[in-house]
Amino acid sequence: MRFSKRKRRRTLSILEILSMAADALWRNKLRTGLTMLGVIIGISSVIAITSVGQGVQKSVEQQIQALGTNVLQIFSGAARSGNISQGLGSTSTLTWEDAKAIAEFAPSAQVVSAYLQRNVQVVYEGQNTSTRVFGTDASYPEARETRPQEGRYFNQDELNTSKQVAIVGTTVRDKLFGEGGNGIGEKIRIQGEAYEVIGVMEPKGSQGQVDRDDSVYIPLTIMSARIVGNNALTGISVNSILVKSSSQEELEAAQFQVTNLLRLRHNIYPQQEDDFRVTNQADIVSTFTNVVGLFTIMVVAIAGISLLVGGIGIANIMLVSVVERTQEIGIRKALGATNSAILKQFLAESIVISIVGGIIGVGSGILIAFAASLSFKFPFIVSPLSIIAGFGLSFIVGLLAGVIPARNAAKLDPITALRSS
Repeated sequence: MRFSKRKRRRTLSILEILSMAADALWRNKLRTGLTMLGVIIGISSVIAITSVGQGVQKSVEQQIQALGTNVLQIFSGAARSGNISQGLGSTSTLTWEDAKAIAEFAPSAQVVSAYLQRNVQVVYEGQNTSTRVFGTDASYPEARETRPQEGRYFNQDELNTSKQVAIVGTTVRDKLFGEGGNGIGEKIRIQGEAYEVIGVMEPKGSQGQVDRDDSVYIPLTIMSARIVGNNALTGISVNSILVKSSSQEELEAAQFQVTNLLRLRHNIYPQQEDDFRVTNQADIVSTFTNVVGLFTIMVVAIAGISLLVGGIGIANIMLVSVVERTQEIGIRKALGATNSAILKQFLAESIVISIVGGIIGVGSGILIAFAASLSFKFPFIVSPLSIIAGFGLSFIVGLLAGVIPARNAAKLDPITALRSS
């Protein structure tokens, strides 16, 4: 009877390869941890910066949209001292009459409102606070998309008769009347004169460092006559005019009409500079979105460089590992391990390092982004795409970084390897 002798080599399963790789990495925990560090920093940077960028962008968009994306804001010109601009609104170039003309002659202007603003001291019995006082017309709530949550806003008759009434923001209400009180019907004093509180505005939150609820609203006529006292020669001067169009698509037409009408009213001829500035809220959103997007791309690119450095670190450590484990490789080959098995194990070790580092990096990035959102009060947003990209990058880094060391290990001659000391 003849027996055929076949050389049978057992093929290792993926689980066995991964188990051997994990065991080899666990025996060198410090080296493995240091190798992962570059990947962890790179992935956590990608996740954290992407999340923070999206959160900040969303926060600013919400704040601007709360003011209305179909709103133009027109500011008075800037006074100059020498060659230094004092900022928009520092000189009186806009009047209430300009706002009335826009409402009458600009077809795309659906709502028009003018206002004056000053920082003054407001007093109620033993309490006082320094706050912003706005002198507005009756159209302000509709133009600004903000209305009283308690009580009411003043009407056109109260505006025309310079009635001494006031609507307070929630921050002012809490400071003057305490938590839970609304103060409606109470008398507050503004620059020594009494104003009856007739409403409390709905809360709007903060815009950057500005608390939009720390405000008081009174009729523009009484504001101009009693608090500001600087009427223009042609009417009541104002700091700004709000122009609301029927839709965001109508904004460009409204801006064109308003600009030309004001130039005509202010006797500004071609080649002369405007003595006012028109700001388009939609343009602000678009510009900010572009800036944040470019900043995010820049930082993600830097994080990508960190990942590249991490990959180089993995490759270096794996090359050192091949040298240190030359005898082990020789013994395994002498016992029948194929070049393919050696190649797979070293590749597996490199991929395990990068994937575990990627998991830790993703977790760290999410925690950093969450902490930043709590600290700086913007929405916490983590894009699934950034998480997928993080894992994908970590896998690719491990795969590429392990190729050369794994090939070197697979090509070792077993006799030479066994003789090495």
